[in-house]
Amino acid sequence: MAEDLPIRKIIHVDMDAFYASVAQMDNPELKGKPIAVGGGGKRGVISAASYEARQFGVKSAMSGRLAEKLCPDLIFVKTDFERYKEISNRIRKIFFDYTDLVEPLSLDEAYLDVTENKIGLPSATFIAQKIRQRIFSEVGLTASAGISINKFIAKIASDYNKPNGQKTVNPEDVLQFLEDLDIRKFFGIGKVTAEKMYQKGIFTGKDLKSRSAEYLETHFGKSGKSYYHIVRGIHNSPVKPNRIRKSLAAERTFSENLSSEIFMLEKLEHIAEEVAKRLNKSNIAGKTITLKIKYSDFTLQTRSKTLPYFVYDKIIILETAKDLLYQEKLKNSVRLLGISLSNLNTESSKTKAEKKDKISVSVQLKFEF
Repeated sequence: MAEDLPIRKIIHVDMDAFYASVAQMDNPELKGKPIAVGGGGKRGVISAASYEARQFGVKSAMSGRLAEKLCPDLIFVKTDFERYKEISNRIRKIFFDYTDLVEPLSLDEAYLDVTENKIGLPSATFIAQKIRQRIFSEVGLTASAGISINKFIAKIASDYNKPNGQKTVNPEDVLQFLEDLDIRKFFGIGKVTAEKMYQKGIFTGKDLKSRSAEYLETHFGKSGKSYYHIVRGIHNSPVKPNRIRKSLAAERTFSENLSSEIFMLEKLEHIAEEVAKRLNKSNIAGKTITLKIKYSDFTLQTRSKTLPYFVYDKIIILETAKDLLYQEKLKNSVRLLGISLSNLNTESSKTKAEKKDKISVSVQLKFEF
């Protein structure tokens, strides 16, 4: 175990069913009813579901048709990203009343480092309570929170007492908390990896902890080293107020499957135009262009090309996407196309301070949370 260093006080705030809750707040007649944001039409995919809908098994990324079968009384509402952004900005202003170290992950969740905060409170637990109370009273929505020594544990903890709750994992409880955790709860371990771990007798954090770093790297590649550290409460990433965007994308799901590249060119033009707009709005450019293809059988394929220069122009993006489309024969009819740019001019190498930054857990440390 690494030497003891000051432990951070990290809060992960996660809004409860954000898109659906905004819709219910703006339309009181929807309160208490099962609703799905998006998902309308024959090919629609759900962006979010209210807790009332989740009781029927309705969830995000599910097709609207399946959701309707699970919940016949489901109400579909349109997405309204401008409204979500407006609400999200109001919530973030509340965060900044407590700390400038705020790292948004999306419109509805963020990390806050309150080790040293603007109101001088030693208890991160109490700060989380105050933030949640203010979001409810000033915005009208509920939020859940996780509080602990690093971002990894705080994010896991925020899911424990949802909706409208919070959980604190104190420094002296971290190791036991992680040992007792089902590996499916570990942020970053997906369904496929979890199944692979099950096959090797790894079901809990304790099982994971019993494996050596060499074993985990052998069976799980580069991620194995990360698993070795996180199960010991070691997670080096600080809260980064200015998160660096690593990619920018746009995609479209079609009302009917497309079977010919010729029919896809018009669609690609609209997608490339949307990507170019977003690049120009954000004043960024990228070198790597990736074409995303989802077939009618839901299998996914990506094709990428890295240019020797940064691009943000629609014409270059479109022409590169066309080249990628014609790169090889399509395997099936296509239900979705997407274009993304990565290797952006916003990326930079980590600072020396970040590289040296380490956190370790000591059960002897008394630290008010």
